[in-house]
Amino acid sequence: MPYSLDVDQLRTFLAIAELGGFSKAGEAVHKTQSAVSMQMRRLEERLGQTLFAKDGRNSRLTDDGHRLVDYARRMIALNDETVVAFAKDKEIAGQVRLGLPDDYAERLLPQVLAAFGRINPSTQLEVFCESSMDLGVKIRRGELDLAIVTGSDCTDVPGTIIRREQLHWVGPQDVVLHDKDPMPIAVGPITCSWRNKAISAMEKTQRPYQVVFSSASAAALSGAVQAGLAIAVLPASAIRSVHRILGEKEGMPPLGPCDISLLKSISATENVHQALIQHIISSIGNVSFDVAAE
Repeated sequence: MPYSLDVDQLRTFLAIAELGGFSKAGEAVHKTQSAVSMQMRRLEERLGQTLFAKDGRNSRLTDDGHRLVDYARRMIALNDETVVAFAKDKEIAGQVRLGLPDDYAERLLPQVLAAFGRINPSTQLEVFCESSMDLGVKIRRGELDLAIVTGSDCTDVPGTIIRREQLHWVGPQDVVLHDKDPMPIAVGPITCSWRNKAISAMEKTQRPYQVVFSSASAAALSGAVQAGLAIAVLPASAIRSVHRILGEKEGMPPLGPCDISLLKSISATENVHQALIQHIISSIGNVSFDVAAE
């Protein structure tokens, strides 16, 4: 007989998957580490599958854990869409000019933004895909209303961090590249925060490397990995089954997390702007803060 899954447990599970650990996830969802552990034990019991495996002092996702990530995202998104749809006091209408980098376009456009359009059929979204640096410039000029950017220091426009994701080194499943000297890497342009973190980590450990592929497109970087050309840096939510996560046992230096920020133009003061902000945060946000309309 089918059974129900707890959405709160799924939110905690996603926080662990994206932030790379129970303690960081606990901070994000405002739970103690013991409460997080209890939730995950109950989720594993409910599914009848082991979702985490010990990796030294840390835990990593099992194959079943990786399988659950996409289901959890879809269930949470549908839950939040339903709540918003029935909680509306009045119809939201108007136009929003939204900017986002290529790496988030693939993940946001099909589900998050489409859901906003279904909930608010009288709104019109105009989406621009550019680099985080260029989006910051357009926000400052008033050419965009809202923008999602990678890295909190990529622009001088004040933004609010809405999401934090663990960065990972990823290689192809069937080719060993991390033993090469120098190691081939695929990175973004010089303004890319992922690139800067990757190169900084390599230089700190004095690991020989060579940039063999550069692109502003996360899809292109993922393709370079899949083709066996290079190792790349990707956030947890961008990792797919064709990727192999490389960690300390493969000799890779730690990268830490990356921040995703929401920028807002001073002219974006309409209800439709705030409605989209709230929708984006409820859909992809995992950092707690007070959403202000300043």
